[in-house]
Amino acid sequence: MKIGFIGLGIMGTPMALQLVSAGHQLFVNTAGPLPEAIAASTAQSCASAAEVTAHADIIFTMVPDTPDVEAVLFGANGVADGLRAGGAPGSGTRKIIVDMSSISPMATKTFAKKVNALGADYIDAPVSGGEVGAKAASLTIMCGGDEAVFEKVRPLLEKMGKNITLVGGNGDGQTTKVANQIIVALNIAAVGEALLFASKAGADPAKVRQALMGGFASSRILEVHGERMIKRTFAPGFRIRLHQKDLGLAMQGARELGLSLPQTAGAAQLMQACAANGMADLDHSALVKALELMAGHEVAA
Repeated sequence: MKIGFIGLGIMGTPMALQLVSAGHQLFVNTAGPLPEAIAASTAQSCASAAEVTAHADIIFTMVPDTPDVEAVLFGANGVADGLRAGGAPGSGTRKIIVDMSSISPMATKTFAKKVNALGADYIDAPVSGGEVGAKAASLTIMCGGDEAVFEKVRPLLEKMGKNITLVGGNGDGQTTKVANQIIVALNIAAVGEALLFASKAGADPAKVRQALMGGFASSRILEVHGERMIKRTFAPGFRIRLHQKDLGLAMQGARELGLSLPQTAGAAQLMQACAANGMADLDHSALVKALELMAGHEVAA
């Protein structure tokens, strides 16, 4: 199958390589330099998103934020230009746009309608699992769109992830991702507070974490990010600035829906404190550093 992939960053590169490894012909485009692993593969580099769209049956997008998706889809030499330029490869085939970025659910619904009006189908399919999950093809993928269209792209999604769910219509995948990011952020904050409390009280946080891993407080966040906090390994798997963006979507949605999300607001402020202190490009587990600044104490083994 001829596949387009637009956006070859920390997540997009390993995801695209999973499709190459599965034997698909990829046509790719990215904002920065072409990653070495992609350049060394069978993927064909294209000058624009429009060129990718002209070659491919199914086009994946994986870019940072809502404005980036809008630019890729509807900007100059974007996907929409490629759709207007001609039909999909093969007789009578409708192209499918699969956006795997994490963006606004409301904007996603608008984008889907505009793509549909151009004679193509749209699936929103944001992911969870980070760079590790992308490299291991074990991502959780949350989808919104028409079921028949979803079934067409499911075999490709299965090359990138393990837990793949069609939640509902367009926008529902993005809504699920925002919910996921709320849970992850609050868990990171909880683990950070717990380990900071233990360390300040004089206990060994590494041993406290080990003990908690055997009880009801055990979680993937405690396992992975708790270890990062103790070992001070904050090289980005998922950057604070991106999680900040996702919590911004949560708060925007809460305002539109008339909801109060006080714990989410608190986590968003902790990430804002990190960003204000030059830590926006650290891993989101570095949220603990905002707590440490307020406490005047650092979690340490």
